[in-house]
Amino acid sequence: MLAPAWIVILLKPRTSTRTSTRAAMSQPDHEIPFDRLPAGFAESVAHPPSVPVTPRPAATIVLLRDGIDALEVLLLRRSRSAGFVPGAYVFPGGRVDGADGDAELSSRVDGLTTKAAGQRLSLQHDEATAMAYYVAALREAFEETGILVGRRADGSPPPTAARSGTVDALRDDVMEDRITFTQALDRMGCRIDGEAVAYVAHWITPEAEPRRYDTRFFAARVAPGAEPIVDPREMTDAIWVTPAEALRRHNEGDLPLVFPTLKTLEQLAPYASTGQALDELGSRPVSAMLPKLVVTPTGVCLELET
Repeated sequence: MLAPAWIVILLKPRTSTRTSTRAAMSQPDHEIPFDRLPAGFAESVAHPPSVPVTPRPAATIVLLRDGIDALEVLLLRRSRSAGFVPGAYVFPGGRVDGADGDAELSSRVDGLTTKAAGQRLSLQHDEATAMAYYVAALREAFEETGILVGRRADGSPPPTAARSGTVDALRDDVMEDRITFTQALDRMGCRIDGEAVAYVAHWITPEAEPRRYDTRFFAARVAPGAEPIVDPREMTDAIWVTPAEALRRHNEGDLPLVFPTLKTLEQLAPYASTGQALDELGSRPVSAMLPKLVVTPTGVCLELET
């Protein structure tokens, strides 16, 4: 199985006249037709494991910049040969590594303490893990886009990998584990800008899935002229687009999105600026979202309890 099917490219909302209590408590269903599902997946949904797989910690980050009329988000298109959501447009992200929670790396973060991270993620009992989610999101952004959410000693943002061969070489060294993220920061003369980052969502893969992730979503402001690098190892395209335009293109079948990406874009669509989005979303309570997969006569339906 190439990827968890709950995040396989969404195709259409599912219309339904069901009046059950469960349906009444759910947001509108989304259905993945049988012909778009991996072989045998519907059967696995109908007969889930008695003990669900423990989800792995992961972090995703929405990079934001101020456009002419509205804020813009960065979307990356995954290679069609990728083992995870091939061909879909996604935000940067990946699994939380053990090194992401190192105290030495946390000390490179300005404007965000481990205590504040623990409170915001409701992980007061494990503040180091909370900070690791933040750091993982920012590290993944640097690895996948070459954009570092940070500041140099003079307060200016560092150059991106797309503009600097030196930064690109450091990015590659981090990806290939030749140096640590901490070492890359030191060599760039940068610290992480924790004030530019907000925690905005929490998604957990449905229990029926054989590969599950406990993913924290963040948003971060970058410089208006920041341009990403496209790493051919995993990506084939990178675009800056307004949330409204991304949703329109998705509805027209031109921009394949996965479910959490779709819902995050809907969340961001009302905001005109990055400052407004980060201020408001960064102060809202965040609840864990655990969708449920249900087999229907024509496919597998995703239900999201409200």
